[in-house]
Amino acid sequence: MNKTAKVHLALFTVNLIYATNYVVASKIMKDAYITPFAIILLRVCGASLLFWFFQAFTFNERVQKTSDYLRFAYCALFGVVINQLLFFKGLSMTVPIDASIILTSSPILVLLASVIILKEKVTWLKLLGIILGAIGAVMLIGGGDFSFKGENTWGNLLVLLNASSYSVYLVVVKPLMRRYQAFTVVKWVFLFGCIGVLPFGWSEVQQVQWSTMPGWVYLTLAFIVVGVTFLAYLLNAWALRFVSSTLVAFYIYLQPVLTSIIAVLSSQDELTFKKVLFSLLIFTGIFLVSYSGAQEAKKRKKPEETES
Repeated sequence: MNKTAKVHLALFTVNLIYATNYVVASKIMKDAYITPFAIILLRVCGASLLFWFFQAFTFNERVQKTSDYLRFAYCALFGVVINQLLFFKGLSMTVPIDASIILTSSPILVLLASVIILKEKVTWLKLLGIILGAIGAVMLIGGGDFSFKGENTWGNLLVLLNASSYSVYLVVVKPLMRRYQAFTVVKWVFLFGCIGVLPFGWSEVQQVQWSTMPGWVYLTLAFIVVGVTFLAYLLNAWALRFVSSTLVAFYIYLQPVLTSIIAVLSSQDELTFKKVLFSLLIFTGIFLVSYSGAQEAKKRKKPEETES
């Protein structure tokens, strides 16, 4: 399997995990077994321990510049602290469908952040791919049922801010990924993230009634820590070494496709022509954004080849 295929497989895996997380995380909070900020503290600190533990047995890459510690902290602020606190709090105040629709804004937000922060060029192919993907994702989820009015308003706003924060993270972490291995970046980002979420989650963790929680809640927490956090962040960080932040964010559009497939396979939904059509729009968008990124990479290599 070539590197390009591995990158797409990694991003596919990440969004399969995220698609499952919508329902899983929402259920344990709706059932009042554990509060949002308690989940965040357990999630971030648990994943941080895993990152540091596994790297201790693989390789230990030293931080090259003192200023990079500030960059790690900056990434932690947007990619862990603000991102996760707002997402779980927002998800507890809204419904999974609304949250998934709002998160379709992430690729557009990432593209804007890339233009402003990294001075990336916007190609027509990339823009067309994002538009097609957005249309397909929103229609597949059921955009007609979404509204910022009613009891879900504040939850929806928090999820929107979460999407904005994570979009900034995907852009500002990109330069660090060119300098360090993925493990090195995420272990420092999550260490600073632990410090950031500790004041918000400590009191809520102490209020958890651990002895009365059923076994499935413990399994759900393990999935959130190991799958949704440790594995997903690591795979995303590794993919960022080889592709643009926009493509990584664009894979969010795949989540409603995966959710629909899971629903059809479990006989909770049926396959229709419209669902196939909207899914094809998303896959077309992924191809256009990926192809545009590959063309840009080729253009950047040509001057280097000429100089040599």
